Amino acid sequence: MLEQDKLLHGFALLLCISLGSLLSGIAVSEIPLGSKLSVGESNSWVSSNGDFAIGFYNFPDQPKQFSVGIRFNSKFVPVDKQTVVWVAGGDVTVGNNSYFQLQENGELVLFDALQGEEVWTSKTSQLSVALAVLCDDGNLVLLNENRDVIWQSFDSPTDTLLPGQRLSTFRTLRAASQNYVSSLYSLYMNVSGQLQLKWESSIIYWSAGRPSHSNLSAVLTSDGSLQLVAPNLERFWSVFGEDHNDTVRFRFLRLDVDGNLRLYSWMEVSQTWRSVWQAVENQCNVFATCDQQGICAFNASGSHVCTCPFHHAVQSNSKCLVSSQHDCKPGSIMVEHANMFLYGIYPVHDFISRTSLDKCKSMCLSDPSCTAVTFTNDGSAKCRMMKTQYVSGYSDPSLSATSFVKRCSDPLAADPIFPLKSPPQAHKEPYNICIPCLVGAASGTIFVFIVIQLGMGFYLYKRKNNYRRLASLAHSRPGSKCLIMLSFTEIKELTGNFNDQIGPKMFKGALPDKQPVAVKELEGTIEARKFRAAVSKVGSIYHKGLAKLEGYCCEFNHRYLVYEYAENGSLEKYIENPTLAERLTWRKRMDISLNVGRAIFYLHTECREFLCHGNLKCENVVLDENFEAKVKEFGLGMLYGEASSRRASAQKDVEDFGKMVLTLVSGFKEVKDVLDWAYKEWMEGHPENVVDKRLKNEVDAEELECALRITFWCLQADERVKPSMGEVVKVLEGTLPADPPPPPFSCLISAREVEDTSESGSEV
Repeated sequence: MLEQDKLLHGFALLLCISLGSLLSGIAVSEIPLGSKLSVGESNSWVSSNGDFAIGFYNFPDQPKQFSVGIRFNSKFVPVDKQTVVWVAGGDVTVGNNSYFQLQENGELVLFDALQGEEVWTSKTSQLSVALAVLCDDGNLVLLNENRDVIWQSFDSPTDTLLPGQRLSTFRTLRAASQNYVSSLYSLYMNVSGQLQLKWESSIIYWSAGRPSHSNLSAVLTSDGSLQLVAPNLERFWSVFGEDHNDTVRFRFLRLDVDGNLRLYSWMEVSQTWRSVWQAVENQCNVFATCDQQGICAFNASGSHVCTCPFHHAVQSNSKCLVSSQHDCKPGSIMVEHANMFLYGIYPVHDFISRTSLDKCKSMCLSDPSCTAVTFTNDGSAKCRMMKTQYVSGYSDPSLSATSFVKRCSDPLAADPIFPLKSPPQAHKEPYNICIPCLVGAASGTIFVFIVIQLGMGFYLYKRKNNYRRLASLAHSRPGSKCLIMLSFTEIKELTGNFNDQIGPKMFKGALPDKQPVAVKELEGTIEARKFRAAVSKVGSIYHKGLAKLEGYCCEFNHRYLVYEYAENGSLEKYIENPTLAERLTWRKRMDISLNVGRAIFYLHTECREFLCHGNLKCENVVLDENFEAKVKEFGLGMLYGEASSRRASAQKDVEDFGKMVLTLVSGFKEVKDVLDWAYKEWMEGHPENVVDKRLKNEVDAEELECALRITFWCLQADERVKPSMGEVVKVLEGTLPADPPPPPFSCLISAREVEDTSESGSEV
């Protein structure tokens, strides 16, 4: 693995040198240190040929939110067609009076005047940057005095590739965000040489290339071809647009918001961008293309549409959700939908078994948590069971799939409304009336009545308003992506006045729909703008291995975070409690390690901007009702101003992950006390001695060897030989071998010895 890294770094260095020498011979518009772009001035930096410009822009539906991006600027392209091809910080937006500057220290900085802080930087302040250049191909580069490339926008793409730009191993394109929420669609170049379209991080719905070639890059050529090439430019796979080899002035490849990858060409005659190739021909085959809007199908004109065929579905805010009523008094029935394939989203954990159609139906009917099943018989009979309201899929007459959706056999009957009987009329007797007394009594009564009504009205208004806001949070379940701001009063209502403490400064609460949540109390001294910026960023992240942030409170000196609730609590209590530890089987411990590793890898590489956890430990890993691990309290370092380099932050997460895996293997919470012993036992050929004695004879020897090796690599004192989280996940998945590691905390190993070890063919 280290050998491969050296090749990659060597190739990148050669590319930088060659690009730097090319730049010195091209007439380009130089951007000196200190240059600034601002929202108010609407200025921009333009390439020497005028084809590209970088500056602030916004969208009509977000008039007060601005981003910095590189866009087409050619006089041949109308202003409304000048597509943005790169955005600083991806999803980062700023307010009025903000600026983007190449500072005197050589660092590009995006400063948000609204938050009063830097929200994105190029992290090049220590790299002797002398100037910047926006090249004629749309690449923004930072150069030193020797014209060597120090940093370039081509190395950190957002959702677009331009001709000549490479998507190298572990690089990602991510579709643009919508409604302030990061997209779950990404294009990823894996280590095996495959280009993959993913939803979330685990669902691959399109791939190109064979998984036998490593160190490949995806590149878009100027003649309209997408290729997978080796460092020596040998081509291993290619696909061509409809206008391949035609004379086209501009092209770009973009991962669109609908999850499809498309190649666009500029049409001079029609003055439009036209899609000349797309990765997934049938849009309905893009995973979750309808998201929460139902099932994908094609109408009479051949266009794909999203429909909600569940006649008794729960309609909430235009969402198409299947029923989740498991306590139907008259019983449940299965409604058949022919030629329809369904799958669960939020989460995507469908249960697949081989069985008959009738057995498939009966299994769902007998399982209270089952909401729908799909039976397919395309060579082998399979039953896909869903246990979530959030179901998507596609329908087509050619599909050999039949789906069944559970619902109550009878709708709930409305209670009959009976007319109220009139009270018997009192017998009227003649009496004398005191007019002044009557007027005085009536006036007083009316006055008191008005005061009481106003008081009750105000009270009910406040209570109703609170309830509506809490109800909106109730609908913000795993499929919903809104982040709710709560008052301190609402936090107290959620938690029953903090009655149920489930951890240090952590309380259990419940939404109006009885869905439980976990409320975390933070220090009230956290600066409000920094707090809101951090939770906005964390709240836009969704991954099945991360505990979702549902809402927050930032009122006066109160700071609270509201997370989805995990039924089985923290991993720490299962490690410490001898009885509970028996539920942590060897298989479950390895699954937890892999799921946590994938979640941290997602934070490091698949979010728009790098995010570290900063405090990964068993206490911050929780287990849901299915005993699936979820990582909580990630990204909180931003709240406390814990600034460090991306590399240092990533390495801390790697080290913390290694400690957690060793805890899972050994059962010891404080691994620093047993690390040397564990390594000694492993070196002497007795790895089984390290295993938690509470485990039965169920340990897989190969998995144990793999887990210990990657643990010792993660805990290396020499940071130069620590693996990345991507490499850690590959090792745990069994797709990447790991060489025997040197002693983890031995300070006696010299740098020379470490280099000799890595040069001898070490894989990690």
